[in-house]
Amino acid sequence: MKQYGGKNVLIVGGGKTGLALLGFFLRQGARVTLSDRRDETRIPQVETMRQAGVTLDLGGHDPVKFQSADLIVISPGVSLTQPAISAAIEAGVPVWGEIEIAARVLDTPLVAITGTNGKSTVTTLVGRIFERCGFKTFVGGNLGRPLIEAERKHDWDWIVAEISSFQLEAVQTFHPRYALLLNISEDHLDRYDAMEDYMAAKARVFMAQTDNDWAIINYEDLLVQKIAQQGRARKVQFSSRQVLEEGMGFDGQEIVWRHAGSEERFPADELKLAGVHNIENVMASLIPPLLEGCPAETAWEAVCSFTGLPHRMTHVRTLGGVSWYDDSKATNVGSVVKSLEGPAAPVILIAGGKDKGGDYEPLRELVARKAACLILIGEAAARMEQELAGTTRIERAADLAEAVQTAHRLATAGTTVLLSPACSSFDMFRDFEDRGDQFASLVRQLPEPQQRDIG
Repeated sequence: MKQYGGKNVLIVGGGKTGLALLGFFLRQGARVTLSDRRDETRIPQVETMRQAGVTLDLGGHDPVKFQSADLIVISPGVSLTQPAISAAIEAGVPVWGEIEIAARVLDTPLVAITGTNGKSTVTTLVGRIFERCGFKTFVGGNLGRPLIEAERKHDWDWIVAEISSFQLEAVQTFHPRYALLLNISEDHLDRYDAMEDYMAAKARVFMAQTDNDWAIINYEDLLVQKIAQQGRARKVQFSSRQVLEEGMGFDGQEIVWRHAGSEERFPADELKLAGVHNIENVMASLIPPLLEGCPAETAWEAVCSFTGLPHRMTHVRTLGGVSWYDDSKATNVGSVVKSLEGPAAPVILIAGGKDKGGDYEPLRELVARKAACLILIGEAAARMEQELAGTTRIERAADLAEAVQTAHRLATAGTTVLLSPACSSFDMFRDFEDRGDQFASLVRQLPEPQQRDIG
């Protein structure tokens, strides 16, 4: 049924999600307007849109078009406080996010994964487990394919979606069968006025769940526990510090799953993923498939075969005894803390980018203990230098290329050079993938050490 046929639908944002929405609403027979602050030279497929009858509102947002719409649909990066949007809301125009649109047309059971860190890894793992167990699974959301693209086919057994706080701001009926809240730490405080606002956005993942659904939550995270109290769903918990009487726990050697009187044990040393944070990721990812009856052995095989995501502690090269790692996906302080805990000292840490408004204090102890040098780039460099002063040697670099050259000059055999920015990439790069790709390219261009002729 084409429920949007003939409706005036205004889509805000002409990126990947906006274009996926545009295709959906055109197939629905809606009258579509695309609004974007960028001019048409920076928007892909403009001529194709015109030929399809799309009205273009580019180079700004026309309040008249917003207030005359039957429905406004926003891309994840678009804030509800944007003036044209807030005025439309005041005028009574409904404003929904892309995942809300998808939720209203999809009838496939959904696993939604949110949290400050680990979302992409857990989303990928849950998808791999379901697929290994024989289920046809769509994996996307904030990771890879926009959720609305799942609507193009109707034979999915499961939909697994990474969901960001930005996406959750504009949901009404979004209803996952499983909602996973992995952890909460300071992030996106350049978007939210206070930490409480960020937490409130995350809490919306539980909002439409019923007592027939499941909330998967971190037993050791007090903020997660506080948020999850608001939901009606049945709760299953995971802990990386202890074995739980009911739920998923860790005794330091084995992951232990206890549910409804049964127990399964999984040896952690069989995993290719390293670090306690990845133990948590694996535990969280196992719970929905196991509750759905996936064989424990098959689920464990799926997680043990996974070697990690690009730009997340990815080894780029070892050169002259120096190991170079791309951790560009570490866009907040909590993520950098987990990454910096891994390698042995000395570490040269390259950090900085667009400041997200969080507190850099949690980095002080680790930087002081592990970092031989901190190299700072981007808009956040001045603030980071001030807040981390006295921890270690601090260098400033004009760009990533200079940062790589500085690290190459300072690093000695046995050093790890780690790009782990604690900031978003948008001051200097298209996205974190672009930042990581450029870092890897720069590192691969470094010359091999010259061999001394002793003959």
